[in-house]
Amino acid sequence: MTNTKKKILLNIDTLKSSILKFNFKDELNNPVMFLVYISGLMTTLLFILSLFNVSDHIVTSGFIATVAIILWVTCWFSNLAEATAEGRGKAQAATLKASRKDVIAHRITDLKHPDQYTDVSGPTLEKGDAFLVNAGEQIPADGEVVVGAASVDESAITGESAPVIREAGGDRSAVTGGTTVLSDHLIVKVTQERGHSFLDKMIGMVEGANRQKTPNEIALEIFLIALSLIFVLVTASLFTYSKFSAVLMGRNNPISIVWLIALFVCLAPTTIGALLSAIGIAGMSRLNAANVLAMSGRAIEAAGDVDVLLLDKTGTITFGNRRASDFIPVDGHTQEDLADAAQLASLADETPEGRSIVVLAKEKFNLRGRSVGSDQYQFVPFTAQTKMSGVNYQRHEIRKGAAQNIQQYVEIHKQQYSQETAAAVNKVARQGGTPLVVTKDFVVLGVIALKDIIKPGVKEKFADLRKMGIQTIMITGDNPVTAAAIAAEAGVDDFLSQATPESKMATIHSYQKKGHLVAMTGDGTNDAPALAQADVAVAMNSGTQAAKEAGNMVDLDSSPTKLIDIVRIGKQLLMTRGSLTTFSIANDISKYFAIIPAIFMNMYPQLKILNIMQLSSSTSAILSALIFNALIIVALIPLSLKGVKYREVPAVKLLNHNLVIYGLGGLIVPFIGIKLIDLVIAPLIGVL
Repeated sequence: MTNTKKKILLNIDTLKSSILKFNFKDELNNPVMFLVYISGLMTTLLFILSLFNVSDHIVTSGFIATVAIILWVTCWFSNLAEATAEGRGKAQAATLKASRKDVIAHRITDLKHPDQYTDVSGPTLEKGDAFLVNAGEQIPADGEVVVGAASVDESAITGESAPVIREAGGDRSAVTGGTTVLSDHLIVKVTQERGHSFLDKMIGMVEGANRQKTPNEIALEIFLIALSLIFVLVTASLFTYSKFSAVLMGRNNPISIVWLIALFVCLAPTTIGALLSAIGIAGMSRLNAANVLAMSGRAIEAAGDVDVLLLDKTGTITFGNRRASDFIPVDGHTQEDLADAAQLASLADETPEGRSIVVLAKEKFNLRGRSVGSDQYQFVPFTAQTKMSGVNYQRHEIRKGAAQNIQQYVEIHKQQYSQETAAAVNKVARQGGTPLVVTKDFVVLGVIALKDIIKPGVKEKFADLRKMGIQTIMITGDNPVTAAAIAAEAGVDDFLSQATPESKMATIHSYQKKGHLVAMTGDGTNDAPALAQADVAVAMNSGTQAAKEAGNMVDLDSSPTKLIDIVRIGKQLLMTRGSLTTFSIANDISKYFAIIPAIFMNMYPQLKILNIMQLSSSTSAILSALIFNALIIVALIPLSLKGVKYREVPAVKLLNHNLVIYGLGGLIVPFIGIKLIDLVIAPLIGVL
């Protein structure tokens, strides 16, 4: 299906949904717009009664019908805003549903005999069941790999085409139902109850079916209800006051109940009331578009209030692969001799560190043209016991490795590990690097400085976060000296070195006790306690089931840097809600100058001075205000879905900026809009 056809179908579905929301239950979910809904019912009833000459005879049946239509259109625009926001989620959910199939599962009853299995329907699997998945087969349920390692295509969930490795043990053992095994085979144990799979949760959250109102949203809604009830009382008292004044003046009451209904609708905060739900749904949709699944709207809202970020060093702040940055010769040896030996020892080293040593030697001394396949090279692989690797070449024994292990190696062979070597090793460590010592025929030539490479732009990002009032803390397993050097280079505010599950959780708890909201990322079982403690906990989709269950968000891309984007989306959600609330309350002021003089200037001619917009008549003034009240809702739907543009500036500066744009704008725009509408409809008033 083409994109154009999809958009047409989506628009049709959105229109249907907006019309179906015209029911008592759905309207009651939005209390402010429910009062507009009741006002629409009342004016419709008054119009029907007017057809039977049951009327106050102040306004015509045509005017009452026009007011009723405008009120119903206002309700429909509110429904349309919510339906449009939900439509985005439903489009995302449709893609996920398409990936879910009723596949056959090879259920295993005895893990000792994996070749003996029974074919059952995937949805019938229970928590704790084990099943076999072969290459080319779809994984039928969420689970933990207990046997095997395989390449898995997760594009149906993440949108990424590159396969990933899933294997038993470690932090890459979780698999998701709906993904496909590309190579080898896996034995998986089901970790979710039937009907509560990760994909089910995703679809429910994306569609909005599982979205609950957040505490801030509820608080704002209570405030809007209180305002609306105040305006109900004000409108009712004005009706009573007008009747009392009419009696004192010895005349009939010149105030129509239809006018007062229009006054109430214009005074009530209908703009934000109509858009409030759409803003929340759109925030969830933006997070989903970033490939992050939030388990609750509360998590997104909390992300907007976060003021402490705990970030892993590896993969977030640094690239995760140390690279050779310098050759430091010792004891009279030359840098070129050291580079030559280091490159020879690294030719067969396929690690990123090994490749970087070869590249650095080429760049500095043009050392190239060596063939790994030559018989004269006898490579010695790295082992966990020796912590060294190297090569035997032309009767020379060349090694590189950790300083402590190299020291033992040379001293066993009756050679000296000099003070100059120890000083070079300590210098590299103090600068945040990792030292590798190189020897040739048991004699130390010098030290290779391996450095964690800070990602470009990271320091600037942390500076932006600091402007936002967010403190950044780097988490690393490095020793304090190395951690301090990297933290200084990256520009983080603090660091936690030699991190353990207990120290991570204790750090989070200590900040929370001081009143901070804390966010962190994690992917391993050992991260689960800290994730459970954090206010915003982003688990990597590639991580363990324990981490995903402990977190309140799951990053489908498994990108540690996503936490920064999540905070931005959360803050944008809060800012959008605040900005449109400011605009909604501010634009009521212009409506006072439109409707109040129009209603009361027949009784009190002195009020004509308040008709500063010079509106044509009472009828056109009331209708212009009502029409603007409806049109501003539909005009702001794109902004509520896209979100107000967020900038990394201090909160006070951001508040002042929004007060100017949305507060002052909310005062000025309605004056212009209502006047323009009055100019258009004034010639048509005679028809009513």
